[in-house]
Amino acid sequence: MDTPPLSLRARRIYILPTGTGIVSAALLLLMLIAGLNYNNSLALLLCFLLCGVVVVSMYECHRTLFGLTLSAASAEPTFAGQLGELQLQFHNEDTRPRRSLKVRCDPCPAVEFLLEPGQMLRVRFNYRARGRGRQRIERLLLSTDAPLGLFRAWTWLHLPLEAIIYPVPSGERPLPLARDESAAGARGSHQSGDEDWAWLRPFREGDSPRSVAWKAYAHGGPLLVAHYEAPADVHRLLDFMQLLDLPLERRLSQLAKWVLECERLGESYALSVPGLRLPSRHGLAQRRAALEALALYRK
Repeated sequence: MDTPPLSLRARRIYILPTGTGIVSAALLLLMLIAGLNYNNSLALLLCFLLCGVVVVSMYECHRTLFGLTLSAASAEPTFAGQLGELQLQFHNEDTRPRRSLKVRCDPCPAVEFLLEPGQMLRVRFNYRARGRGRQRIERLLLSTDAPLGLFRAWTWLHLPLEAIIYPVPSGERPLPLARDESAAGARGSHQSGDEDWAWLRPFREGDSPRSVAWKAYAHGGPLLVAHYEAPADVHRLLDFMQLLDLPLERRLSQLAKWVLECERLGESYALSVPGLRLPSRHGLAQRRAALEALALYRK
């Protein structure tokens, strides 16, 4: 197991010729045979000169990875079946640039980057999320074919990366009715489901025409949509026990969809699952805590 900060050493770097390198070696062999057969000194000189270029290319390819420092690594959570983001921070302590560096997490495509002398760079690339729960990122491939593409050097990074995979947000159930805590047991100033106007935002595809601020648009303004929020003392309870007629994974998916819907509406919400209850809040911290609780339920 590799633990950042990590400096790459020679014993863990592998190198082999690429397809282009193999073809080049075959051409050099033919040039050598032709030069010896016809006793052509210029052909032999050119052949040996090109062989020297190939040897230097092999050394430089290996040196591109040797001594490279990985200083930090992290994995961002995502939803099951989607692409998540991995972040690796590299530091080039050498006085020469490191070119054509590539990093990938199978089966996603590689991301290529360049490290200038003394540069510290955070590289972002994708991983494929599997099922709900904790997903261990087994290994990452770091490679290069600099400087001429004749050789490919690579190493495997076995990092302690673990991502939280949220359940797929899906389901057709409507949001539970909002609750007014300040008016519990009596009539409050707001009825269940009432909302207060909060602000205007630009129109987005899929917005209801009824929420468009047509008066402002008629006076020559841009197409805006009124955004509403529930009163501060009104929240929705997203309760696991309300969905007992659904299979477990569909219950969790429906709750995840409700969480995203509440965040989209800017409403406070509480989450209740067996063994855990999150108090009524909203925002990025609440969203993350709720989705993480759903992801790790019975895992």
